[in-house]
Amino acid sequence: MGLIVAKFGGSSVADAASVLRVAKRVVEAKKAGNEVVVVVSAMGDTTDELLDLAQAVSPNPPGRELDMLLTAGERISMAVLAMAISDLGVEARSYTGSQAGLITDSTHGKARIIDVSPSRIKEALSQGAIPIVAGFQGVSQDTKDITTLGRGGSDTTAVALAAALEADVCEIYTDVDGIFSADPRIAPKARQVPRITYDEMMELAAAGAKVLHLRCVEYAKRFDVPLHVRSSFSDKEGTFVIADLADQSKLKNLSTQGVVMEQPIIAGVAHDLSDAKVTVIAVPDKPGTAAAIFQAVADAGINMDLIVQNVSSHGTAKTDVTFTVPRADVDHAESALRSVQSEIGFEGIETDENIAKISLVGAGMRSHPGVSATFFKAIADAGVNVEMISTSEIRISVVTRADDAQKTVQAVHTAFGLDADGEAVVYGGTGR
Repeated sequence: MGLIVAKFGGSSVADAASVLRVAKRVVEAKKAGNEVVVVVSAMGDTTDELLDLAQAVSPNPPGRELDMLLTAGERISMAVLAMAISDLGVEARSYTGSQAGLITDSTHGKARIIDVSPSRIKEALSQGAIPIVAGFQGVSQDTKDITTLGRGGSDTTAVALAAALEADVCEIYTDVDGIFSADPRIAPKARQVPRITYDEMMELAAAGAKVLHLRCVEYAKRFDVPLHVRSSFSDKEGTFVIADLADQSKLKNLSTQGVVMEQPIIAGVAHDLSDAKVTVIAVPDKPGTAAAIFQAVADAGINMDLIVQNVSSHGTAKTDVTFTVPRADVDHAESALRSVQSEIGFEGIETDENIAKISLVGAGMRSHPGVSATFFKAIADAGVNVEMISTSEIRISVVTRADDAQKTVQAVHTAFGLDADGEAVVYGGTGR
């Protein structure tokens, strides 16, 4: 008997038939002798529809009220799933994020979990019930207002609960059969990966892989919670995300495949079309100017990713600084930089939203020479121009034109021998 926290994404509970399928799966896990806690996202496109509604009545809705609106989607899911489970003869109790003890800071729209006090969840489990928790939400410790956790918030809710409850595993149900070597919608020959490390998954998530959110994986690594990514539409085992592929002891009672010994050089290829490129033109090439640029962007609450500074032009003592930010934040970044332009002394700003970030990730890069050469040759052979380059110990990222994203991913995927014999199955939705 084990304790499972199972999260079902929007595509898994998209309609009544899907909810009934999930209810049956949850009850089967319960009857197999497990304690089960369920976390649900909003049904299908409910969150997008609520966002459209908010924009229709207010171009700039207050964060507090927007969070109140958006959390309604998950509350619908938790209630209907609890009803469906009850009809199968097992008691289920639904809880909002605040009722489940998810305590956050007071940042609306992208709150961070600061504590989990799941006393009501533990009580329900002790009484033989299945708790159904609304994902993506919590309650502010300071203001007591309802908050939302931002993109991937239901994943983070599930992992936070799994850590607090000391669960044996956190299952993330989606619409693909696990984690793949690339997005199967972009690379149809993507191969399913049976095991992957937290570090590799964090790099893939940061690089744009949508099946797991970065904050969710960070939380799982911090508390050493095994993640099990699988499809709610099939019975295939899926992918386990763990600390070290050399130590798979935590999977002894979880996996029917046993230990997977082989660790490939490359875990996968990720792409991201949601970034924009910002270039600060003719920046004085002297100490402190780069810091002033990045401080202005940081003070606006904007995350930067790839950063490139060119060598100063001969005789001008000026240089260009280029970085990427989320496309949704590009106007805010430009505004923040304009506010310090006279202080820093740069000449102008250029923005470009028509870009793609392509990343190659694999722990095996550390010990295998020639990975970079193969990567860039594949891109060149595909006729794609590289505009920016960034690396870490287990990742290489480049920026290309957005129109070149698909052929770049496919070319790199093939060059590293990642293509499977058949095509990957996508059951529906967006992979979340």
